[in-house]
Amino acid sequence: MDTKAAAVRPSTRSMQIGVIGLGRMGGNIVRRLIAHGHDAVIYDRDSKAIATLSDDGAAPAAGLDDLVGKLRKPRTVWVMLPAGEITDSAIAQLADRLEPDDVIVDGGNSFWKDDVRRAKSLAERKLHYVDVGTSGGVWGLERGYCMMIGGPKSVIDRLDPIFAALAPGIGAVPRTPGRDGRDTRAERGYLHVGPNGAGHFVKMVHNGIEYGLMQAYAEGFDILANAGSQALPQDERFDLDLADIAEVWRRGSVISSWLLDLTASALVEDPTLSGYSGFVEDSGEGRWTIMAAIEEAVPADVLSAALYARFRSRHEHTFAEKVLSAMRKGFGGHIEPRTPRR
Repeated sequence: MDTKAAAVRPSTRSMQIGVIGLGRMGGNIVRRLIAHGHDAVIYDRDSKAIATLSDDGAAPAAGLDDLVGKLRKPRTVWVMLPAGEITDSAIAQLADRLEPDDVIVDGGNSFWKDDVRRAKSLAERKLHYVDVGTSGGVWGLERGYCMMIGGPKSVIDRLDPIFAALAPGIGAVPRTPGRDGRDTRAERGYLHVGPNGAGHFVKMVHNGIEYGLMQAYAEGFDILANAGSQALPQDERFDLDLADIAEVWRRGSVISSWLLDLTASALVEDPTLSGYSGFVEDSGEGRWTIMAAIEEAVPADVLSAALYARFRSRHEHTFAEKVLSAMRKGFGGHIEPRTPRR
């Protein structure tokens, strides 16, 4: 794909889309689309989720047959479900109900090789498939979603009004010098990165990097938290205010970031992070990133160590793991399990 190709102009025309899966991100995706003038037909096994979004202006569906029946041709259905069997099942059921030229979009965190398989299978039915790596967590409604998109160019161009509505837009982020003539969609927070599978592949690596960044912050704050250790000489101990340090680092520091913003908020609310056990889960993308690194023979020392640190957290907990848990809750609403899984 030519990354320097000019993007299609963002369209303001209204579109209709079906959305299946109304959890933390799926529900807010629907709300953001409605706020930008698009029509959404929704379905979820949770009737309360449907009722809530219906009050916000979405059209409810009683099931997949009803959802497909309410969509205008060519139809587009966005699936926002957990990766794996549940998404495979939903896509298979949709494929039995849709018609040639309809589109299925997987906006969850599916494994990219599953996308390649699904796209080939759906193409045999003349159905289109688009994989969208979606970043933004629980803040996407307000901030917009960063999207990494894989699939056929003609289909992605057709869906541009949807992506443009969900994306954050240029905002206050300064333009990168020298980008004249390149794809302007990247500056608006969404990008067609390649064929089927590429969207989730790029999002997978994005999440692998996220693991490494979070681990670096966590270990740094752990060192600060232990600067007053009784094992140190009396005149080499420091009683440090971590919330204030996090705050000052947000102002002009080279390590400022949204993850640091979330950490600063967590430390103000709970300076010792006593509300966290330090049990840190991984959602799969970190493992897949390391698998890709092995297949490509690319050293990934930091990302591997960050993943292994999460494994370790399920056996012993340090302040670093509590910082990780606080960040995960901040950006994704992830709650530590009450009964830790081994």
